[in-house]
Amino acid sequence: MADLDEDEALLAELGLELTPIKAAARTAQEERLIAGFEEILRFVEEHGRTPQHGEERDIFERLFAVRLDRLRALSDTHPLLMPLDTRGLLQEAPSLVTTQQGEALDDDALLAELGVVEGASEDDITQLRHVRSFEERKALEDIASRTPCPDFERFAPLFERVEGDLKSGLRKTLRFGRDASVEKGNFFILGGQMAYVAEVGEPVRTPNGESNARLRVIYSNGTESDLLERSLQRALYKDETGRRITDDDHGPLFGGTLEPDDIVNGTIYVLRSLSNNSYVVEHRELIHKIGITGGKVETRIANAEKDPTYMLAKVEVVATYKLSNLNRMRLENLFHRIFQGARLELTIEDRFGNPVKPREWFLVPLHVIDEAVRRIQDGSITDYVYDPTQAMLVRQG
Repeated sequence: MADLDEDEALLAELGLELTPIKAAARTAQEERLIAGFEEILRFVEEHGRTPQHGEERDIFERLFAVRLDRLRALSDTHPLLMPLDTRGLLQEAPSLVTTQQGEALDDDALLAELGVVEGASEDDITQLRHVRSFEERKALEDIASRTPCPDFERFAPLFERVEGDLKSGLRKTLRFGRDASVEKGNFFILGGQMAYVAEVGEPVRTPNGESNARLRVIYSNGTESDLLERSLQRALYKDETGRRITDDDHGPLFGGTLEPDDIVNGTIYVLRSLSNNSYVVEHRELIHKIGITGGKVETRIANAEKDPTYMLAKVEVVATYKLSNLNRMRLENLFHRIFQGARLELTIEDRFGNPVKPREWFLVPLHVIDEAVRRIQDGSITDYVYDPTQAMLVRQG
């Protein structure tokens, strides 16, 4: 203590005052920049890589990738963020090449895919309006630690199906809150991941008299968590991008009243490929494409040899079924769901040597498709699933 007093006395003789240095207060804008960069750092720590662009990526990974590109491009932010950059993320060049690409992948465009609609945005990187606050991040962390899901192969097809339903419009996302219920089989979007409620335990009473239950929640990234119903609800409430994914039961396939996506007279058509691909040649009698059109089938397949959807080859129509007042979207999704386990996984090359993967082709005998159509018409299809091992429709349960 004596040494300290002597130092202070010496400084006083030199006319210097020993006053503590106050840390400069950060602006709200700087705080948001830091919070946004910290989210990117957490992503890198969790995944061992930087966030990447691409439609196959998780929506928040794509958002982080855009944000990182913007931070890299704006050198004025580097003095603020460099002390946090333990991984040297800001030293690399932005991965986006053109301005058009950057605009196509801005925060609003990406979040719109989750059903988030915001007001007009500015191009300035400092407008990181979608960065979650500490309280919001803490709420998400509180829901429970996620662990690898040991039987994820059981649930992966469910996530693929729901993702397809969202793209086709069969399902949609709603802001969580209007309906706060949580039941087995429900799907949500939480923290940028799709979440599926696989199990609901016995309800228990909390001290304030409310009902609560232990849940098993599976996430689309292959993890799961064991958490309470109230914790999930609280996290969904506080997550600005938290969403409920609606069920796919939006009414009958056929009815007396036309809806916007209904067609008065439609045709279900079944095609067989005339491709000379060796695998297709070997299994030609089993490989079929099922489609629906409100026009002429011949017009639909006129340029099949130029369309990857038709394996870049001519096709022949092997069956057609005329139907009235049908909901095209629901019917197509129903067919794809029934025969999901028999979907053809085949990659072919186009004339430039680029790999393409035809969709909506199935390894299903024609007589089974015919039976499925009849069961759709009489309403009994809901009791059946397709068993690829037996090559037949079998009653569920």
